[in-house]
Amino acid sequence: MEEISAILQQALSGSEITPDQAVSLLSYQEPTAIAAIKTTADQLRQQQVGDIVTYVVNRNLNFTNICEQHCGFCAFRRDAGSDGAFWLNSEQILEKTADAVSRGATEICMQGGLNPHAKINGGSLAYYLQLVETIKRAFPAVHLHAFSPQEIEFIAREDHLSYEYVLISLRDEGVNSLPGTAAEILDDQVRKIICPEKINSQTWLEIISTAHRLGIPTTSTMLSGHIETPIQQIQHLEKLKRLQQVAQEKDYPASITEFIILPFVGEQAPKALRHRVGRIQPDLKETLRLTAVARIFLGKWIPNHQPSWVKLGLNGATEALQWGCNDLGGTLMEEHITSMAGATGGTCMEIETLQKAIAGIGRAYRQRSTLYEYLEHNWPIYAVHG
Repeated sequence: MEEISAILQQALSGSEITPDQAVSLLSYQEPTAIAAIKTTADQLRQQQVGDIVTYVVNRNLNFTNICEQHCGFCAFRRDAGSDGAFWLNSEQILEKTADAVSRGATEICMQGGLNPHAKINGGSLAYYLQLVETIKRAFPAVHLHAFSPQEIEFIAREDHLSYEYVLISLRDEGVNSLPGTAAEILDDQVRKIICPEKINSQTWLEIISTAHRLGIPTTSTMLSGHIETPIQQIQHLEKLKRLQQVAQEKDYPASITEFIILPFVGEQAPKALRHRVGRIQPDLKETLRLTAVARIFLGKWIPNHQPSWVKLGLNGATEALQWGCNDLGGTLMEEHITSMAGATGGTCMEIETLQKAIAGIGRAYRQRSTLYEYLEHNWPIYAVHG
């Protein structure tokens, strides 16, 4: 325990731990070591962001599942004209947005498949701008958290445009922030196996950094628990940390707002991948340990950490609040991508359910904006015991 104690004390003292030390933390199997990692992550969470647990009232809006790619873990995509394929029109998008706003949503998270038919006058960007305009014209105050780096690359490739031009166009039309999805694991050897058609690691990093330079905040994610190694997990975290450091060093107007671990759900994945992974649902213990190590390694650079209740279930996500997370995510209202992959956590969470879960571990809760500003009351709501 001497080595692990030294690493953890180093983190608690405010010094950053090295990638090799972070890999070491992921290798310990002894219950006492894992308990110490958990305690340290929880202490760092308290030091860095306090005890209040936040949540956001939002809606997922997947406008199409027609997609040109065939990622090994995706059960969401469809070919045009096949059973289960959908492509929402403007009226349907407005209806879903209006319903979300009527239920208190401050954010619409909009992503979709890479639909090669989604064009206006032969232009992909024109179609995406119309999506944004449809929502923003009717609901200018809603925060539009839209389009992953994969979608940005798709638009640029289809229309022979630069990433910067696409991002500026979307920003000026009303996109407020980008989801940091499609990151999976930022290791190209792994990507060649699980998502060979997706953008490579460098392209994902370039688009995210360009967004920051242009004043567009992003989130960040990691798809964990499949074929990646602990070394590759930490290398992924190191690349995210470096993005934040660059944003700060160059005084960019935006940066990463949060980090989310997305554990692999493989019930609907191809048989070969399911067999290689060896299970179809997330390993909660391993996810929690990675959650703690992510808090310890990322330190001050990305202070907001969020679990996925869709993938872990609400109980698992609530447990993650004691392993370094400070946010319980969003209400979502409608979730397709993970649930179609076989996740059992649900597709919608009521505000009161999130609040009750947070109160159940004796923590205060506050509603937040997408960018982690407190909303509603000017004081935290504490758990009531008795």
